[in-house]
Amino acid sequence: MGAKPVVKWAGGKRQLVYKLIEYMPKEFKHYYEPFVGGGALLFELLPKKATINDVNDDLICIYRSLANEEYYHLMLNELDKHEFNHSEEYYYKVRMMDREPNYKSLPIWVRAARTIYLNKSCFNVLYRVNSKGYFNVPFGKKEKINTYDKDNMEIIHYYFKTNDVTILNGDFAKAVENAKAGDFVYFDPPYDPLENKNSFTSYSKDNFTRDDQERLANLFMELSKKGVYVMLSNHNTSLIKELYKDYNIHIVHAKRVINSDSNGRGDVEEVIVTNY
Repeated sequence: MGAKPVVKWAGGKRQLVYKLIEYMPKEFKHYYEPFVGGGALLFELLPKKATINDVNDDLICIYRSLANEEYYHLMLNELDKHEFNHSEEYYYKVRMMDREPNYKSLPIWVRAARTIYLNKSCFNVLYRVNSKGYFNVPFGKKEKINTYDKDNMEIIHYYFKTNDVTILNGDFAKAVENAKAGDFVYFDPPYDPLENKNSFTSYSKDNFTRDDQERLANLFMELSKKGVYVMLSNHNTSLIKELYKDYNIHIVHAKRVINSDSNGRGDVEEVIVTNY
């Protein structure tokens, strides 16, 4: 039985998860997801051996809290407090926390609960930070909010506790260093911007550049040579088609639902690239 993501993340794969499963290898040993984001595919598959990674440390605080018995309950208590105190004034007070000099040294369950609370109560359910790395999405004007689904949280908590899952917080290349033949890597990076579209890549203060896309394509090739199954999602752009021209490129249509500008929403062409 699969689970659902606990946060809504820009570029989340909930709507495409069954397409991804269709294009996945039928069998693999170890699952790697170096840009885990909301984890839609991970939580649908619940693989027994997995390594997940994301550069966003607030997001990783959530997964590390979900994986730890004590932190898990402390995080839920924090979320209950956020729900009880929820108001516009309270929202902005919580939003300001990452401007404090001691923010990074706060307990991870406090940062985890803050991230979930802001995600559920901000405008357009969006995670976005500015160039300094501060969360800057305005209040979503909801009078009451529900920050979590207890049953879903329990499934994910039990999954992390009872399986071999490594949770990393760093560069995508480091996350797959141990990948071997027969393992499966799914790359879901910040997307290459579409021409004439306001593409969203501000998950972290360091935007994903063209150079990063090229570095990722080189890593895709290195893993392929090792016999690793590799699948990648991205926009259907000329750069991506050029970088992955030696592999299988499957075009799929997705609805973009997270964008502050309504003109940036609607159907977009994405690709699922596979080396098998």
